[in-house]
Amino acid sequence: MRLLLFGGNGQVGRALQSGETLADELIVATRRECDLTDAESVRRLVRRVRPNVIVNAAAYTAVDKAESDRDSCFAVNAAAPAAMASEAAALGARLVHYSTDYVFDGMKTTPYAEEDATGPRNVYGASKLEGEQGIAEAGGEFVVLRTSWVYGNHGTNFLKTMLRLRSERPELRIVADQRGAPTSADAIAEATREILKQARKGDWRSGMYHMTAGGATTWYGFAKAIFERAGEPAPSVIAINTAEYPTPAARPMNSVLSNEKFAAYFGFRLPEWEQQLDAVMAVRAAVS
Repeated sequence: MRLLLFGGNGQVGRALQSGETLADELIVATRRECDLTDAESVRRLVRRVRPNVIVNAAAYTAVDKAESDRDSCFAVNAAAPAAMASEAAALGARLVHYSTDYVFDGMKTTPYAEEDATGPRNVYGASKLEGEQGIAEAGGEFVVLRTSWVYGNHGTNFLKTMLRLRSERPELRIVADQRGAPTSADAIAEATREILKQARKGDWRSGMYHMTAGGATTWYGFAKAIFERAGEPAPSVIAINTAEYPTPAARPMNSVLSNEKFAAYFGFRLPEWEQQLDAVMAVRAAVS
């Protein structure tokens, strides 16, 4: 199996390249080879590589910056995945793509299912939704995995921000009225490996799936859990509401996704968010 990976330097992309081998032949797209803001550049690379599987772990994830950088955001998150999907369909290849909880407005009080109405509240969410639609319209074989609150020991994310700030500030004010499921890049990568293993055995189910950690918490709860595991110095954490921390991009209040369809189709679930955090912190401790 020849696999073409986009976004190899990102959180999920790096996790996909560590651990168990993804494919017989793994080609990681570099920025020099492919400009993700140029759909034709994406098409040319796919045509040259002729992969059996494409995994798209690339994304424009600067949620607040996207509000003033709409064109770049939509180019990477919408046009590029659509180009990948159409080229994959032409080749008879399969596409695995990651999307986001931010395609929903967050007004629902229970976990979102795949068939629930979307309604993104920001440019980032709208771009990811358009990317999903472009993939589906291409008519090929695809798996879109919506996940949430992605973090890990690499890249820019909430975990790393909290670990940095704990040494810089004695007190942190953290939003406590937005709920979601912090999901580690390592867990996403491991689940992707399992999906690809099943595909190699002929078991492939094209469609949209929610794939997040089990359980849910708030950013405040996530911060507290991080500091409990990190030890000293431990700053004082004060719970605030969203209105007290205004940002350029609006966030959904409820980002919890139902994983029932994923579990039914693929036969497994991702670990609870606390277990994932334990695993990430253990790796961090081992290398420090």
